[in-house]
Amino acid sequence: MAEVLIKVDLKESPYTNEKIHNRWHPDIPMAVWVEPGDDFILETYDWTGGQIKNDDDASDVRDVELPQVHFLSGPVGVKGAAPGDLLVVDILDIGAKPDSLWGFNGFFSRQNGGGFLTDHFPDAQKSIWDFEGMFTRSRHVPGVRYAGLIHPGLIGCLPDHAMLDMWNTREKALFDSDPERVPPLAALPDGGKTAHMGKLTGEVRDKAAAVAARTVPPREHGGNCDIKDLSRGSRIYFPVYVDGAGLSMGDLHFSQGDGEITFCGAIEMAGWTHLKVSLIKDGMAKYGIKNPIFRPSPITPQYGNHLIFEGISVDEQGKQHYLDVHVAYRQACLNAIEYLKKFGYSGAQAYAILGTAPVQGHISGVVDIPNACATLWLPTDIFDGDLMPGPDGPMKLVDGSVDIPIAPDL
Repeated sequence: MAEVLIKVDLKESPYTNEKIHNRWHPDIPMAVWVEPGDDFILETYDWTGGQIKNDDDASDVRDVELPQVHFLSGPVGVKGAAPGDLLVVDILDIGAKPDSLWGFNGFFSRQNGGGFLTDHFPDAQKSIWDFEGMFTRSRHVPGVRYAGLIHPGLIGCLPDHAMLDMWNTREKALFDSDPERVPPLAALPDGGKTAHMGKLTGEVRDKAAAVAARTVPPREHGGNCDIKDLSRGSRIYFPVYVDGAGLSMGDLHFSQGDGEITFCGAIEMAGWTHLKVSLIKDGMAKYGIKNPIFRPSPITPQYGNHLIFEGISVDEQGKQHYLDVHVAYRQACLNAIEYLKKFGYSGAQAYAILGTAPVQGHISGVVDIPNACATLWLPTDIFDGDLMPGPDGPMKLVDGSVDIPIAPDL
């Protein structure tokens, strides 16, 4: 049995656990140390640290304290790791904590960060998903059941001081280009008021927390990439920037569609991950690696039948954009939502399905000016009824008596 190096008690605040942190900074001390070749287990909180409850009230999503997130288990120091190396991380197994066999999906309100389709879904809403072994269902989104591919939404290594300075400089410049924007263009350091810096304490903690990077975006070190195929059997190669590497992870998802488009997205969960680590000395230079690379999991939900929705880089107002994949993927998602509404789903239920089911997002064309083409692959086998078009029109898969709870604005 592998040793559980980091344990979490879901009844206690993550701020009481010195092996947890919620910022990136090179001075955060290693929570534990391992040798190359070791395998071990890390337990994790859900990304909000337990702020979201298993109930039918979405006010907790509306009121979530976003500056607290993400709560990460680590950093794990790997003996002998040095800047320029590659840290090789094998995900041997991953699962839900036995005392927390459920997860949540939510849409943030515009004032609290919004999401990919905020203009269409501006209010906070929440759906709860129960785990049935490797499958999941939701009392808020009837008519679907699908296999999960559990994965860490966030995993990466500590930056060095130069990299941290680079992050803060470039993100501050972006923020300053439109400082009044809601939601903001970047999540900047907040002065350390809500920062949890692991074992770091006192004045040293306060100085580091004031400039520590938020965990919101993916960056060169990995971080919040939300790649659904990093699951059992995956191998990830992380650039190392500090002695010991400083591997941290969290934000586990039971299932997610490509893009995590609902932002409080996927099916968020608490859980555990069984990892094994090794090193490739000077691997960054040997392989020309700037960002992490990975081998995907060989275990993926096998759904052979899909309905594919196209989108092009013309937005909802009819404005032409030049080869804009972001706009094109948004249109593909909106087209899928409109289609699912014909089968009895509300817009919110359809949006939740796209954020949580194992949908695939593809960049299908980026050379045919002026329109990029993006596609969304919706597996049709996850539905209780037939989703394909036919001469008799769509059959109602849900009766409309159940919907996703919505939290009114305060």
